[in-house]
Amino acid sequence: MKKITGILIAALVILSPTIHAGGATDSGGMKAYIISPKDGETVSSPVTVRFGLRGIGVAPAGVQREHTGHHHLLVNVQQLPDMDKPIPADDQHRHFGGGQTEVSIELPPGEHRLQLLLGDHSHVPHKPPVLSEPIIIKVY
Repeated sequence: MKKITGILIAALVILSPTIHAGGATDSGGMKAYIISPKDGETVSSPVTVRFGLRGIGVAPAGVQREHTGHHHLLVNVQQLPDMDKPIPADDQHRHFGGGQTEVSIELPPGEHRLQLLLGDHSHVPHKPPVLSEPIIIKVY
């Protein structure tokens, strides 16, 4: 029994930095981020946007699992949606309810603001929200 307990404690110590990578945040260590493109980057269309998460997993819409959600890409959204209601579904609020972690989107030339917002099984943001920092890209 001592050996099993020791193994479990060792596993927790090893996994702990991974679970809380990036330090404590208002979201309890959970963080969404855009892997690529990078903030300030100039890209051509279609733009491939890769999504990242820390401290929380991905599950498709409709699947209710603790510590999971699915991505919503906010495109040129200046004001966040109501955090107590399902995230709208339109060209500015793109849903990835299948659990996708990347998308290729057509964007016209110019500057574009991109941000990720994680939604639960019913597209409602978590409390506190799991939200990426916005990035600005330029499409030529």
